Amino acid sequence: MAKAFKVKLKRSLIGKTQRQKDAVRCLGLKKIGDEKVVADNPANRGQIFKVQHMLDVQVEK
Repeated sequence: MAKAFKVKLKRSLIGKTQRQKDAVRCLGLKKIGDEKVVADNPANRGQIFKVQHMLDVQVEK
């Protein structure tokens, strides 16, 4: 199991639902191109799954 994920926002939030915007904001992303390293836990996995079409996700070891 991974210890962390490196997530990068690659799509705009314009026209997305409020739940998707909230999930992206909780991951710590604000603008296109922002990157964050987030811990691997069930809460973050759920947020990533909810907006996976807008993110680039890499596994950090």
